Amino acid sequence: MNNRLYVGNLAFHTTEDSVQREFARCGNVTEVKLVLDRESGRSRGFAFVSMASDEEANSAIQQMNGADLDGRALKVNIAEERRPRADGGFKEQRGGDRRW
Repeated sequence: MNNRLYVGNLAFHTTEDSVQREFARCGNVTEVKLVLDRESGRSRGFAFVSMASDEEANSAIQQMNGADLDGRALKVNIAEERRPRADGGFKEQRGGDRRW
């Protein structure tokens, strides 16, 4: 099993620190990455949490899926690996020509 978790349905005001504190109840959290909108800098409503072991990740799924955080019921499951884009993985940049 993968120990990296997807955490969805976060309130827009939820912080990495609050996610860290809640998931620490399930074991050792090694990383929390709150995903932000590139343009506005605002939360996109989901994060990725890495636990120290598969057992702790499984415990976090069992305990935190459906749990309330900042008034929202969390959706927690194993994070899927990011798939490469059909266009080679490069996204057109707004506001100019960017060459790699």
